[in-house]
Formats: sequence, C-alpha cells, structure tokens
Amino acid sequence: MKNKISILQIKKYLSTKGLVIYKKNKKEEKSFENLLRTFLVSLIIMLFFFVTPLVIDITKENQIFSEDFDNKSKNNLNKLLKNPESKLDEDLNRKFLFDDVLQFDEQPNDTIRLSAATIVELFKSTDYNLDDVRKNKLVKPIALTLLPEEIKQIENTKQRKNLFIQIILPLVIKENNNIRLDRKKLFSILNKNKNTINEKNWLNAKFKQYGVVNKDLSTLKIRMDEVPTSMAIAQAAKETGWGTSRFAQEGNALFGQWTWTGEGIKPAGADSDSKHKVMKFRVLQASVKAYQRNLNTHSTYKNFRGARAELRDKGKKLNSMILSEHLDKYAETGKEYVRILQKIIRQNNLEDFDDAQLLPTSIDLESLI
Repeated sequence: MKNKISILQIKKYLSTKGLVIYKKNKKEEKSFENLLRTFLVSLIIMLFFFVTPLVIDITKENQIFSEDFDNKSKNNLNKLLKNPESKLDEDLNRKFLFDDVLQFDEQPNDTIRLSAATIVELFKSTDYNLDDVRKNKLVKPIALTLLPEEIKQIENTKQRKNLFIQIILPLVIKENNNIRLDRKKLFSILNKNKNTINEKNWLNAKFKQYGVVNKDLSTLKIRMDEVPTSMAIAQAAKETGWGTSRFAQEGNALFGQWTWTGEGIKPAGADSDSKHKVMKFRVLQASVKAYQRNLNTHSTYKNFRGARAELRDKGKKLNSMILSEHLDKYAETGKEYVRILQKIIRQNNLEDFDDAQLLPTSIDLESLI
C-alpha cells in the first residue's frame, strides 16, 4: 500500500523549489465581490440619471412631430372654423417676420429698367399674351424686376392694364408656387411619426417666418397658404394706379405697405408729425413676398385667413370675391375699398388667372402643373 503524501509535505517540497502556496482568504474574496457589485450598481444609477432626460426629450419631440399632434391640430382648426373668437391664429412673434424677404431683396439682381416698348417686344417674341393665358392657363416665367417708367404714358387704358397684368402675373404665381411647395412639405411632415433633423429645422424656420408662437402647427397651417391671384393683382392695380404711382416707380411698392422703421417713401400728403412711410424694395418680387406675408400673419387679416381655411376645409377653391370681403381694414375707406377691389376683379376678368400656372423653370415646379 502506497504512502499518502500530506499537504504539508507538498508545501515543503514546493518551497524547496522556490514556490509558496497561500491559502485563499474568503474574506478578501467577499470584499472584492462587494466592491465590484457596488461599482456596477453605481454605474447603473449614473446611466439611469443620464439617459432618462434624453428619453424624455426624445419622447416630447416625437409627440410634437407625430400624427397625434397632427390630429390635435386638425381639431384646433375645426374649433377656429366654428368659433371666430378662438385664440388660434392670434398671437404673433414679429421678430423674424420679414427677415427672409429682406434677405431676398438684398440679393444681387439685374435691376435694369426696361422701357415699356422693350417689354412689349419681349412679350411678343416669347408669345406671352393674356388671351393665351386665359385659354391655356399657362404663364411664361418672365420675372421683371422694375416697372417701366413709360407705363403711365400709355394712353390706351386697356393696353396699359394688360401690360401691368402681364408684368405682375408671373410674380404672384411664383410666390403662390413657393407657398404651395412649403404647404405640401408641411403636410408631408405632419403625416410622419418620425421626422429628420432637417425637417425639424425647416419647421422651426417656418415658425419664425410666419410669427407662430409656441410652435403651434394649427396656426402655421392657417397662415401658410396662398393668396388668390386675382385678388393680388386687383390690390396691386388699386394701390399703384396700374403701375403709375410714385411708390411703384420709385420703390417697387406694389401694395402700399407701411413701415415705421427702416427705409421707405414718405407719402406726399402725410402730416408733418406722421412717422410712417411706404415700404420700398429693390425688386418687384420682394414686394409680392412682403404683401403675402402681411396678409398671412397680421392680426388685422385674421378673418381673411379664417375664411380661407373654411374654404379649404370644404374642399372649395379660393374665391377672391369671398375673401376680399375681409380686406375692409386694408385701407381707411373700409367697405368702399372692398367694393372697388371687386369691381376691378369683375371688369378685368381677373378670376381667369386664378387657376393659371407658371411654366416650370425647374423640376420642383413641374409637379405643380
């Protein structure tokens, strides 16, 4: 029978070889396990407090840009249509309202003033005439930057009016196209559960442009909409005397908008202590942009926007005769001003141009025709 070797003998043998065996300390092992457990728990707690605020923020953003919020905005819109006293579309942040308009107006442009005769020849050479537009509903994308000085010297009233309409028509339709594209993008965003950073940045920019407070999507939908072409042309005709006024000739002011800050043209008949001026622009397109932004944001025209939203809600086209009823505060003459606008629209058959489209100059506009 073989002799058993004890642990003590093994330790002595290993010690002669320079090796030492230590007995494992259970207390030390337990202490290490406790330390590791404490570290892991602390790490979990720290991660919890770091991640939770991020989750909350993401959840809020998803709520803002979700279909649920879209449904809420639809309900708010219905409240507005049923109750004109609603607070919807009431608050206005004026800080950034015209920033993009002013930036556009400051861009380098070829602002050479063409003579009336040159413009007439230009229109003839491109086969741009109002009879064709009324028939085919297509407008040549000719964007002039200045009105001709000689327009007031055209004795034939019909010729003078037609030339003015031909100049203004592409500008109004172009701006409506821009708004239509924005409106299409807005509804695309609203119909998504999740939006990209670029889409959210775009929305924030539009909130600023339209003076929307608290990122109210319902208000943005009401304000971001077109102005009937016939109504815009009628107002431009009334405010400028069909392009002959000093404001139109000197400052491209097509709609007689007032300003109390910045550059402008002092009205000749204004009181000496009056501080208001008529806004002036470098190019005609900027005047159209400012006009539409004014109608789409100013509290004075809230009823106009409400009537427009109601037509949209009923699936009807934007009717300038109906919507012009709400422009009685645009001028001091009130209802008389509305009567004159409607007379201009009827006598010149301007509603023929409400469904006219600008021939595309880019891929983006082709979808609008």
